[in-house]
Amino acid sequence: MRLLPLVIALTVALAGAPAQAQQAPPPIRIGDTMAPLAASLPDAARLARFDAFVESVQKQFDVPGVAVAIVKDGQVVMQRGYGVRKLGEPAKVDEHTMFAIASNTKAFTAAALNMLQDDGKLKTTDRVIDHLPWFRMSDPYVTREMRIRDLLAHRSGLSLGAGDLLYWPTSSYSTREVAERLKDVPLTGGFREQYAYDNILFGVAQLVVEEASGMPFKQFLDSRIFQPLGMAETRYNSDDLKPGDNVATGHAKFDFKDLRPVGVTSWRNVSGAGGLYSSVHDLSKWMNVQLAGGVISGNGDNAKRLFSEARQREMWTVLTPIPVGKPSVPGLAPMAPNFMGYGQGWNLSDYAGERLVWHTGGWPGQVSRLTLVPGENIGVVVLTSGEVGQAFHAITYEALDMMLGRGGNDWLQAYAESFAKAQGNADEDWQKHVAARDATSKPSLALVKYAGTYRDPWYGDVLVRQGPKGLEMQFSKTAELLGDIEHWQHDTFIVRWRDRGLNADAFVNFSLDPDGRIREMRMEPISPLTDFSFDFQDLRLVPVK
Repeated sequence: MRLLPLVIALTVALAGAPAQAQQAPPPIRIGDTMAPLAASLPDAARLARFDAFVESVQKQFDVPGVAVAIVKDGQVVMQRGYGVRKLGEPAKVDEHTMFAIASNTKAFTAAALNMLQDDGKLKTTDRVIDHLPWFRMSDPYVTREMRIRDLLAHRSGLSLGAGDLLYWPTSSYSTREVAERLKDVPLTGGFREQYAYDNILFGVAQLVVEEASGMPFKQFLDSRIFQPLGMAETRYNSDDLKPGDNVATGHAKFDFKDLRPVGVTSWRNVSGAGGLYSSVHDLSKWMNVQLAGGVISGNGDNAKRLFSEARQREMWTVLTPIPVGKPSVPGLAPMAPNFMGYGQGWNLSDYAGERLVWHTGGWPGQVSRLTLVPGENIGVVVLTSGEVGQAFHAITYEALDMMLGRGGNDWLQAYAESFAKAQGNADEDWQKHVAARDATSKPSLALVKYAGTYRDPWYGDVLVRQGPKGLEMQFSKTAELLGDIEHWQHDTFIVRWRDRGLNADAFVNFSLDPDGRIREMRMEPISPLTDFSFDFQDLRLVPVK
């Protein structure tokens, strides 16, 4: 069954009431059988049950703060906050609390380019070099044939997260410098051959916006998107947060164990990939304009539009097919899609016979998901101040079931099992390293011989030097990547970053030439749980003589 207009109207009226003012339902525990959320249930009970579910997800996955908004047929069904903005402080999350929305920014970048096509300033089928003549990939053919829409579709031939270390964590490179270094980032796949998620090309996309519009990317977003939609609670990146802003602090489990607040990160050099901060209040407006086909107000020839219906169809058309995998646990089978693909800044798949248009975002201490169901004019956005994707997925599918009149899926149980399995796999992976280690082995050289400057073609210099406690490593353009080096076995070491919230410790292996001189230094993350943006494995570091 579907929610009737009267049901929606009643739900909107309830959305402004504080959650604590409603009668609290029985707590939901892992293993409980979820009663079907039939349309005949009173609206207060439906929303109260959803509130209880969100709070149970928070508890299960240790997420300090969550904000959720649901829209339907152009109306706000609910927008609400749960928990606190920062552990140890009393300020509560509400619908106006801003979170880092990370890669949910990509849809705004795609919209900007398509708006410029509506303006006649470009076509998404234009070659990138027609707008940025200096643009280069590592392959001349790809450089020549790369189209603007290829920048938005993860099909360039770059590997997963390639080049992310140029700006993650925050680096001192400029946006133009990051883009120029693409010429040295190797391609590991065929052009338009397969899906491999990247961020760096969205930085190039923002430069195309600037060239075609004649204004900074920040100004374009503000004047052409944020102001027309009334998105006053949206910031270009963390550098634009103002004193007194209602903003959530991110939280991470240091060493994958101890939950603590993390510092503020900025992607000031690749903001088009993931810079924005926003609230569910503002993102409700963004979801509604998307569901309305770009219409802000009015109808027919008098409609005020953000972008044309034709441009939206293009953004929501699959450019890059994505293989459909098997759910990690049986409980996730109901959400397994029949198809998956990527359009321009959007993931495309299906659920319960309905097309989904969606994206997720990952940031130090904050992860999120925004989901549209165009056939039913439904939108759901979930922002969290933790690093557990299972939390926003569980809340999203519970919200979709509520809005679609579905039930019987225990998303809390399923995603808890998925999380536990991922943790178990990581522990097993580490034990394999421990079992293979020759703990009695010694380095081939005196430790001082490993010190020096090592250079990678695309990142630049990484320094290994003698510190007060022994060898340490410093990435020259990334202040946060400072760590202590300890011997593991033979000529392999481990670098442990002093910022323990990064959860990105890495193996460091030195290879020697026949005369015992260091030929190359290679790195790779220790844990499979480390974010893919720490693409240490792509570095080819050689000593600088």
